Amino acid sequence: MRAIGLMSGTSMDGIDVALIESDGETVSRFGPAATYAYTDAEAALLRTAIAAAQDLAERSARPGPVAQAEALTTRLHAQAVRAFLAANGLDAGTIDVVGFHGQTILHRPERRLTVQIGDGAVLARALGIRVVCDFRAADVAAGGQGAPLVPVYHRALARVLDRPHPIAVLNVGGVANVTFLDGVPDPYACDTGPGNALIDDFMRERNGEGRDPAGAYAARGRVDQEAVARVLAHPFFRMPPPKSLDRNDFRAWVAREAGLDACTMEDGAATLTAITAASIAAIVPHLPAPPRTWVVAGGGIHNATLMRMLAARLAPASVETADAVGWNADALEAQAFAFMAVRTLRGLPITFPTTTGVPTAMTGGIVIAP
Repeated sequence: MRAIGLMSGTSMDGIDVALIESDGETVSRFGPAATYAYTDAEAALLRTAIAAAQDLAERSARPGPVAQAEALTTRLHAQAVRAFLAANGLDAGTIDVVGFHGQTILHRPERRLTVQIGDGAVLARALGIRVVCDFRAADVAAGGQGAPLVPVYHRALARVLDRPHPIAVLNVGGVANVTFLDGVPDPYACDTGPGNALIDDFMRERNGEGRDPAGAYAARGRVDQEAVARVLAHPFFRMPPPKSLDRNDFRAWVAREAGLDACTMEDGAATLTAITAASIAAIVPHLPAPPRTWVVAGGGIHNATLMRMLAARLAPASVETADAVGWNADALEAQAFAFMAVRTLRGLPITFPTTTGVPTAMTGGIVIAP
């Protein structure tokens, strides 16, 4: 099947679009990929919706800014797919399915609640293409964490990867998650802690940019190792998998324990980057075995300071970007939702007891005809 995957992650920098050809077991062809960036105003509305969603009691509730953000999310995803098709000389009639993740605005699996905005039915009609959406809800309703979802795709890629095993695939988005692969049938995975979210939010408060380009500010700063230790004392880091996070779960804890209000922008960026690296390394004792190879994807690969810190924390294992092993690091999650859309159509599982803690392997996603 020819499938397009769409991903708007918790970093909220834009919409990733990717095309693959797959039977849901392997990928026979990797097609083009692109990112369509959000404007500052669009990203601001998404952040407002996340703030408004914190008190939601039902998945279907759409208070004012949430409804506005959902309409915007759907419209921008439709525009992104149309632009992608046009840029690559593709006809909508040649696409079998679109995997549409939407935008996560609340993730509370302990309440059996996860909310992704974006109207799959409206998107299917706008594109004239079958859409699979709402990938997380069934898993959470069954008692799973609803995250991470991408490990089933990591497994397909790693099967043909010529690197020493065990392999850990690390995605550093707003939240970081890891997939452990060692030849066993089901992947083993969990969220590890904050990814880029803490750094992005700090930089937005300090200079309005919303990120530390290439880790340049962090590279000039001094890490407060005592602050790192205080943050890493959070019980989450001692919990065994399965476990998952909402984007903002650590904001209050870090604000209290790291005490960055009086520090320079460079020192704050350095300390938060060190917290992300240390929290990722803290998962190693909870994995079935120490990975020999780490493959890193997501926006975090563009932060050179973070990559250096990860290499130091995870030694003697090798740490490589997904691009370095022949994958597309920036498109990986979009490709994954294309892959999972095909699996959903075929009735194949996308989550497992070893990835989300769901009682039994299960498929997910709602199929919507145009």
